[in-house]
Amino acid sequence: MRIATWNVNSITARLPRLLAWLESSGTDVLCIQETKCTDEQFPREQLRELGYDSAVNADGRWNGVAVVSRAGLDDVARGLPGGPEYDGAQEPRAIAATCDGVRVWSVYVPNGREVDHAHFAYKLQWLEALGAAVAGDAAAERPFAVLGDFNIAPTDEDVYDRSAFEGLTHVTPVERAALEGLRGLGLSDVVPRPLKYDHPYTYWDYRQLCFPKNRGMRIDLVYGNKAFAGAVKDSYVDREERKGKGASDHAPVVVDLDVS
Repeated sequence: MRIATWNVNSITARLPRLLAWLESSGTDVLCIQETKCTDEQFPREQLRELGYDSAVNADGRWNGVAVVSRAGLDDVARGLPGGPEYDGAQEPRAIAATCDGVRVWSVYVPNGREVDHAHFAYKLQWLEALGAAVAGDAAAERPFAVLGDFNIAPTDEDVYDRSAFEGLTHVTPVERAALEGLRGLGLSDVVPRPLKYDHPYTYWDYRQLCFPKNRGMRIDLVYGNKAFAGAVKDSYVDREERKGKGASDHAPVVVDLDVS
């Protein structure tokens, strides 16, 4: 089974590239983040024509997540039970589904904005709620993973220049401690291999020629339980999909599993 995660940064803007990539990559299950569409606007019919069913949690703003699968789509759960609210509402940042026996969560962790911003406190609350929500799945014997845009670089090596992030979000000890909390549940970081250069960055800002200069970050992560991690045969960042006109600022992270 080939499972991937991709922050598409607007599924409407990225739809032609998304459909072409699904056809060429042979992906069975894709966890999508930042759909930026309503539930009704999600392109279910176009995906169905390629053989994919869709589970969506979206409200039309800058968030939105989905799981699309040609390997079954069962036991769908939307949102985080007891999760925090921001501006009076629980944002559509999480969705779970079971695909041919593999349980996945597609998550879009809040950005945090600035370390002294209310959104940063919300980010930490959200991560705590995520840990509580996935604890049971993490301990299960079936393969399980949380995939998505975590907006956290796990180590200093996961940013192109640590000094460039001094005092900023994404690299603070408290954010990284939240990832340590997920590992404490029995989840491990499935680190992909890069297709170019020596580190598997997954995000490059549109500004200041960050992509051609490879000034990236590894913030799109796959955290799998023992059964999932033990089934991994390969994992890579499809950096080619970040190239060219109309690309997302994130690249897909692909994981190949032997679940036979």
